[in-house]
Amino acid sequence: MLRFLTAGESHGPSLTVIVEGLPAGLEVLEGEIADELARRRLGFGRGPRMRFERDVLRLSGGIRHGRTLGSPVAIEILNSEWPKWEKEMSAAPGVPTKRLTAPRPGHADLAGMQKYGFDDARDVLERASARETAARVAAGSLAKSLLATIGVSVISHVVRIGAVAAADARPGSNDLVAVDASEVRCFDPTSAAKMIAEIKAAAKEGDSLGGIAEVIAFGVPVGLGSYVHWDRKLDGLLAGALMSIQAVKAVEIGDGIAQAAQRGSVAHDAIVRDERATSSGGLARRSDHAGGIEGGVSSGAPIIVKVAMKPLATLNRPTLETVDLATGESTVSFKERTDVTAVPALGVVAEAMVALVVANEALRKFGGDSVIEFVRNHDAFVTSLAASAPSVRT
Repeated sequence: MLRFLTAGESHGPSLTVIVEGLPAGLEVLEGEIADELARRRLGFGRGPRMRFERDVLRLSGGIRHGRTLGSPVAIEILNSEWPKWEKEMSAAPGVPTKRLTAPRPGHADLAGMQKYGFDDARDVLERASARETAARVAAGSLAKSLLATIGVSVISHVVRIGAVAAADARPGSNDLVAVDASEVRCFDPTSAAKMIAEIKAAAKEGDSLGGIAEVIAFGVPVGLGSYVHWDRKLDGLLAGALMSIQAVKAVEIGDGIAQAAQRGSVAHDAIVRDERATSSGGLARRSDHAGGIEGGVSSGAPIIVKVAMKPLATLNRPTLETVDLATGESTVSFKERTDVTAVPALGVVAEAMVALVVANEALRKFGGDSVIEFVRNHDAFVTSLAASAPSVRT
């Protein structure tokens, strides 16, 4: 249905993403994609590359006069640093000026070198780099635009950096500007200040920090996903998409971890009649412990997903023990330019992946070769739910 493919290396001339399956007639504005890419560069604790890197866009296929044609959309994100790397990353025959032979623990370096028979970690790290997520964010921007036509929005916020957990404050669908105004994209100002202090302390020691971002999708109609086939369950699709993000090590749907320690009498979301719940047939939940998904199918409640990122494997003060594959001697891992933490950016990338999954399932449910048809099919489904909704006694 809706799928995307990325190509390119971190220091190559560009990243390219091709998005297939978008219906015709979707408005696409280059400025909106650029804004999403700029959000990915946000966050206290990012390295110097984020300050001078610029994402120059080229829309090279599938769009005419600001609207999709129904054909694959191609977006190129040019690398403003390419002149510095043209010799090192040239596609022409040649040899590198320097080989990286001390793989970093926690990175794809060693496993990738052994898998493909490389003697230079750069052959691995250039593709394994989280720079690839810029292409995902561009694709996710298109998915967000499609979802907006049926009233669905996706936002994120940071709930943990290192040892500092945010206060229990969850943003609403209109709070994205307030979240992005925070240097760490945390909705609670007091917690944000503590996170910044935590980052400063780690930076002083040349260390790195992981954390957790929460993604919320508002307005998702009931019925996306499937309980019929294992590979179409919405929670499974979300978990797989989010686990594919570089450095992510865990995904939680709703209160999944806490529910493991609870009794069933308190862990589940009571169903009540609510005439305001038009997108779920006049039935709503008193709570949302399930994260908006039951049995692999969206329930009509907000979808809530947490994504946990490990500390970055590249340290500003390299101390991780490794082996130099050229000499066989023990050493410490090499250093590339790095961040102290990328958790604020993680939320933006996770938004993109959630939007892509939800948009795909919306297209599977409602279909349509054009946006007009897609919206019409969605509206007809919601209308049918409203017509069958139980009456609410006052």
